[in-house]
Formats: sequence, C-alpha cells, structure tokens
Amino acid sequence: MRIHIKKIRILAGTATAALGLSTLLTPVVMAGGFAVREQSAEFQGMSWAGNAASGGGLSGMFWNPAVAAYAPVGMYAESHFSGIFGNVNMKGDTFNAAGGSIGQPLDSGNIANHPAVVPSFYASYRASDRLVVAFSFNAPFGLATEPNRFSAAQTFARKSEIQTYNAAPTFAYQLMPTVSIGAGLQIQHIVGTLKSAAGVGGVLADQDVIIKGDDTAFGFTAGVNWTPTAQTSIGLGFRSSINHNLNGTASIPTFVPALGGFTTLGGSIQASMNLPEIVTLSFRHQLNDKLAVLGTAEWSHWSRVEQLNIVCTSNGAPNLLCPTNGKLVTSLPLGWHDGWMMSVGGEYKYNSALTLRSGLAYEISPIQNAAERTQRTPDTDRLWLSAGATYKWSDKIAFDLGYSHIFGLGSGAIDRTSQSGGPATFLHYVGKVDPNIDIVSASLKIKLGDLDAPLEPMK
Repeated sequence: MRIHIKKIRILAGTATAALGLSTLLTPVVMAGGFAVREQSAEFQGMSWAGNAASGGGLSGMFWNPAVAAYAPVGMYAESHFSGIFGNVNMKGDTFNAAGGSIGQPLDSGNIANHPAVVPSFYASYRASDRLVVAFSFNAPFGLATEPNRFSAAQTFARKSEIQTYNAAPTFAYQLMPTVSIGAGLQIQHIVGTLKSAAGVGGVLADQDVIIKGDDTAFGFTAGVNWTPTAQTSIGLGFRSSINHNLNGTASIPTFVPALGGFTTLGGSIQASMNLPEIVTLSFRHQLNDKLAVLGTAEWSHWSRVEQLNIVCTSNGAPNLLCPTNGKLVTSLPLGWHDGWMMSVGGEYKYNSALTLRSGLAYEISPIQNAAERTQRTPDTDRLWLSAGATYKWSDKIAFDLGYSHIFGLGSGAIDRTSQSGGPATFLHYVGKVDPNIDIVSASLKIKLGDLDAPLEPMK
C-alpha cells in the first residue's frame, strides 16, 4: 500500500480554497423540515435515486462515504452549485385571547422570495489500490423565510435564517473487490437568526425581537457498499445526529423616549438544537450498456426535534427579555415526526459523451398536521420531478446539469398558538401555505491526474 503525503496536503489545500469560496454563499431552502438535499447536480437529475450506491460521481459520498472507494485514479474534484427559486405563499389571520382579529390585513406573501445558491464541494485522492482519502464541504441544513413585515403572522415570525457549514474529512477502503466501507468526521458550524414582532400594541408594537446564536459541533458519517455483480451496486449510508448548543443574544433594538433614546433591551441566551440522523439505502442496476435503473429510500429522525427552547443566560439591562438568568425567552413547540423519501430514476447513455437521466420522488414531511406546521417552517409532503444530463468534455473534465420542480402536497394548514415575541400576549394564528419550488443545479468535475504510475482500484 502506497500513501503519498505530499499529494494529500495538496488535496487539503484545494479543499481549503473551496471552503473559503463556499462560505460566501448561503443555503436557504427547506426540504423535509429544514434539511437541504441539494448536494449534487448529478443525483438531483434523478430526484436523488441511487445517491448512496457506487457507480455515480464522488458526490454520493455525502450520503454514503463508502462510495469514495471507487473514486478515479489520482486526484479528483467536483464542485456543485444549486439555484433555488421558491414560491411559498402563506396567508392567514391572527386572533387575540377574546377571539378577535388583531387587525393585520396583509397576507404573508411569498415567504421564500429571495433566490439562493447552495454550494457543495468534493475532492479525493487514491492513496493506494484500496484506500481513498476524501473531503467534502456542504450545507446540510438551511432555512430562510421572510413574510411581509406587517402581515398577520408578524408576532410569530418576521424573518427566519438557519445556515450550516459542514466539513467532512473522510476515508474509504475496499475490504474486497465486492465490498467497500467508509467513515468520516463531520465538523459543523451553525448560525441562526429569528425575528418576530415584539407585540401588537404599545410603544414596542412595531419593533423586532431579534434572537441570534451560533455553535460548532461534531458528528460522523459511515457507510458500506456492496457490488454483488458487475451490474449491481447497493449502498447503505449513515449521517449521525449533531447536537448544537447555540449561544447568542435576544434583543429589541428600539428607540424608546421614556428610556432616554435608542436602547437595546435584552441579554444573552442559549438554545439547544439536536439535528436528526439520516439513513440512506440505494441501489443501481445496469440493465445493459446504455440503460441503468436506480432507487433510494431515506429515513430522517426528525422526531427527536420536539421543541426549541431559548433561555436567558444573563440578566439584560433594561430587564425586559431577560430579567433573570434561566428565564424562558420563547419556546417553539414542534413535535415533528420522522421524515421519509422514496425515489426512482433512470440513466441513459446516449453516446460516449452524453448521459441523460430523470427521476421521481415522494417525500413524507416530518410535519404532518396544522398544529405542527409553523410560520417559520411551513413544510408539507412533496413530489419531486427531475431531469438532468452529464456531458463529458474530455477524459479529465465533465459537466452536470439538473432541474427539479417540487410540488407541495396536502392542505398546508397552519394552526398555532404562541406567546412568542417577548411581550406579546396570547395569540392564535390560523392560515395555510402553498409551496412550489424550482431548482437548477450545475457541477464541474475535474480529474487532476497523478504523476506516478496509476493505482487502480482493487479488482
């Protein structure tokens, strides 16, 4: 077994450069709670069918690190970018304790009206005929919704942003010609911002309650891939839960004459967020030299996300939001279920340069009734329709394109009661959401080569 330390350092340098580029871009799409599926232009073209089985590109390592064991000889890299175009319309009304409308006539409008770009990066180096060293950088969870500022939902949500940045150094190893395994470390940073109206009357009525926090935590990824025949590949991948303890602030930046002018009311806070583990099972079967069929079933443990409690960790001055250490600023009950996704797809090799693909997926949302659906994450069951292609420019360069349209299914009803927003009184929101999303993805794949004699995968 030969391991080239110098080339591993080059690979790390390439990954670091990609990390710097990727942090300039922000993931802002919901997919099953607030998971971000858009990690591969190639597999998006098949609605994620076959994403955890070998036979596709290196981006499959996001779902199953064992597929990195089949990476090309030498150094190899993939960069993927997905443009998200949301049309998520929400409308409803908010009522006070007496059952009267609070008198905010505006609908929330398209709460996902800011297009976004989700980046992902993968790189590998074949260190021996059995061992591959790999690296990925992704945004596995993300959310950005923003209703009209003075809509009926303003005391529940004015703006919601969750951003994650996940780096995963990974090793993949071929135990035998038909079996490979893989494992990696997840290093994940999360940043969150939640805004809502402070109340519905009085001097603070139109002001924002702003809650901000961030944290870095760790998890792991592992998987196995089995190729029982030359035509069939079966992969099973696991991404662990990551428990974040976010530290930050809760504040109401406002101009209050009685307090002497511009004042920030609030203090420091802490919030615990336990993100779900994900299990993905995929297959790929080559029917003939041109046609392959693929499938995937994925489970996400969203039922562990019961509620989000935001608690003061210091006394504010003035003591409006955080009069005492340990005071609950707000609680967001969730009570979600586990999420599921099933997909099927196909690939057709039109010629030596062009491969066409398409796929269909059905996703069961972790949010299954009106009481669980929130104005920040108004998720529903969804249907994915996708198409894509790969064009091989040369032996070293290839391009992927993928397109998906997501249809929201079900009533999308929302029925929430809350005292969120600091001094806001008892409020009850009744409404509905109608989500439809378009996604366009592209990738560049580059084989960087090897100066030494090639190290072929074990056969």
